[in-house]
Amino acid sequence: MSSVFGELAPPEVIARYEPVIGLEVHVQLATNTKIFCSCPTSFGAPPNTNVCPVCLGLPGALPVLSRQAVEMAIKAGLALNCTIARQSRFARKNYFYPDLPKGYQISQYDEPLAERGWVEILVDGGIKRIGVTRVHMEDDAGKSIHDGFKDSDRYTYVDLNRCGTPLIEIVSEPDIRSSEEAYAYLTEVKQALQFAGVSTCDMEKGHLRCDANVSVRLKGAEKFGTKAEVKNLNSFRFLKQALDYEIARQVAILESGGAIRQETRLYNPDTGETAGMRSKEHAHDYRYFPEPDLVPLRVSEKWLEAIRAQMPELPAAKRARFIREYGLREYDAGVLTATRALSEYYEKVATESGDPRTAANWVMGDLAGLLKAEGKEIEDSPVSAERLAELVRLIARGEISGKIAKEVFPKMISTGKTAAAIIEEEGLRQISDAGALEQIVDQVLAANPRQVAQYKGGKTTVLGFLMGQIMKATRGQANPAAVNELLKRKLS
Repeated sequence: MSSVFGELAPPEVIARYEPVIGLEVHVQLATNTKIFCSCPTSFGAPPNTNVCPVCLGLPGALPVLSRQAVEMAIKAGLALNCTIARQSRFARKNYFYPDLPKGYQISQYDEPLAERGWVEILVDGGIKRIGVTRVHMEDDAGKSIHDGFKDSDRYTYVDLNRCGTPLIEIVSEPDIRSSEEAYAYLTEVKQALQFAGVSTCDMEKGHLRCDANVSVRLKGAEKFGTKAEVKNLNSFRFLKQALDYEIARQVAILESGGAIRQETRLYNPDTGETAGMRSKEHAHDYRYFPEPDLVPLRVSEKWLEAIRAQMPELPAAKRARFIREYGLREYDAGVLTATRALSEYYEKVATESGDPRTAANWVMGDLAGLLKAEGKEIEDSPVSAERLAELVRLIARGEISGKIAKEVFPKMISTGKTAAAIIEEEGLRQISDAGALEQIVDQVLAANPRQVAQYKGGKTTVLGFLMGQIMKATRGQANPAAVNELLKRKLS
């Protein structure tokens, strides 16, 4: 691949360098209203309808801080293991965009709501801790919509519905050393915030956006290189692709004797390249000063403890507990805690069935396959956790075989009936009666004298064939363990 600076550095050259990456993640809080006014935050409303004098920045309109937004921001800080400041302060961040009618953004500068947190990720089979510098609150700008391709037919429209939407910005320490680590960090942050219920983190709706600060240095060097910021990465895949490209671009420049410019760049997913947008801003460029229309935000011990008491079990703790209590593999525990709804569904099936391992297989296998085929999430599952638990329980008790269960499950979906009802109506209950099984085994052995002789001659693999014949004769309803025991006893 090439860039405007020439060929990108090949992998063997990149391997001599160490990337240094920090992420700035902007997350829209799941509040009912905007952060400083009562306008709704609903997505998809007609342009410029969810607005009022406050979020339009009209003269004389004063902001009033949303208590719900503060509580969600505190939950986010707790979910990321941050220390919550007893006092924080809002500031004006001054810059001029067509979709920022106030001419400034209300943010937090030197006194953020939360600081000194961390997120743990899995790297090469071990745990690595990525520091979280700060979590601060701010309001969002509007949205510019560009239309047309020719200069004579190009228009830009401004939709201010998003103005004033409550955001948190999560700034990481420069602890990330690869695009894979960045992907893992963002995944962990997203899951923690979703579990805490502070955001849907729906990237398609702009509820989670990411900027990456990237520099490279020779391995072993202590001093950081000059960084470039890659803006508005709106998918995990684009984040990884943009970082890989930017690392290769910077290494190529340094290897050719050039110097990295400190700048803001945009990633183009169509070309897989980043391109310069503007020189990188510094804090003084924004002329921060304390927001004169808002008093400092004070969080009392009583309020903080009340919010802390509402915090759910977070994904890392839940994964560890599933492994410890339910005997799950690390991979399975990770899959089953991908979302809070999925983890709660699985745990209900596991506890009510009494068979956590079989429950995990059904949730990750048959149920997940069904949901994927129909484009549904676990919240929309046509089979409730209670009904799937009943099916798993019937297997564990030996009332039906796993094979029969796989026939019953689609019928549960199509008819809406319980597993027990379908089994009863269709006579699918497993045959475990010793007398009945012995009669069937005798008939199969009598009908297959050649295989019986082969088994007695030492070819024990024919046992599988005989087992299959018995299952065929019983429509899969014979108890496999009982049949196996009977077969071995009679053949010996």
